[in-house]
Amino acid sequence: MSIATALDKTETTGADEWQLRVDLAAAFRLAVRFDWHEAVANHFSLAVSPDGSKFLMNPKWRHFSRIKASDLLLLDANDKATMSRPGAPDPSAWCIHGSIHAKVPEARCLLHVHPPYGTAVAGLADSEIKPIDQNTARFFDRVVYDDKYGGIADNDEEGARLAGLLGEKRIMMMGNHGVLVAADSVAQAFDDLYFLERACKTLILAYSTGKPLNVMSDNLAEHTARGWEAYADAAEAHFCEMKRILDDEDPGYAN
Repeated sequence: MSIATALDKTETTGADEWQLRVDLAAAFRLAVRFDWHEAVANHFSLAVSPDGSKFLMNPKWRHFSRIKASDLLLLDANDKATMSRPGAPDPSAWCIHGSIHAKVPEARCLLHVHPPYGTAVAGLADSEIKPIDQNTARFFDRVVYDDKYGGIADNDEEGARLAGLLGEKRIMMMGNHGVLVAADSVAQAFDDLYFLERACKTLILAYSTGKPLNVMSDNLAEHTARGWEAYADAAEAHFCEMKRILDDEDPGYAN
């Protein structure tokens, strides 16, 4: 039996899981609007079990603009036979998302993309997000930097390495690759990714002037980052507003 079977929201899934599906589907559609997606690659996932091992993820090679809540795969990170079944996910998606969900249960939602500015920063010899304004300072000392890129991630060893590297951080700058955001909810992950790409855009624009960066002191950067934490509720409001826009302009995501 295929693992990619679409689910009926009234008969097969509970109300809680269906809402998770709708939220994750919204994130795919919004990624297209913000130009974070790349062809039929990249993947978002969301844990639905307390231990994080069972999770939703986009099916193999489906464009983000077409993904609906009912399309999402329900996978088990502990099921070693997943990749041998019809409708198996993309190998790199299983490597990265399956490994992190299995080993980092607190990482409920994972958004992995190759957005233009985030990927550009990740391709620099120094990919540190330097605190030069409020958005860049949001990520001060809150990012893990991976400088061990070894090609397309498609094996258990690479998945385990990435899961171990992420640890308790929420953001990973994947050198020569892209970015990964981990969070408690789709709303928080979406908000973090939104501001991460904004921060990287600011940094690239500042670098492009050829002028020296005005980098904040560590104390000021940390103070600013903590100031962002006082506005944590804004992430939910931001995501809700974006879903309202989708409801008006592109409501098919919730089917």
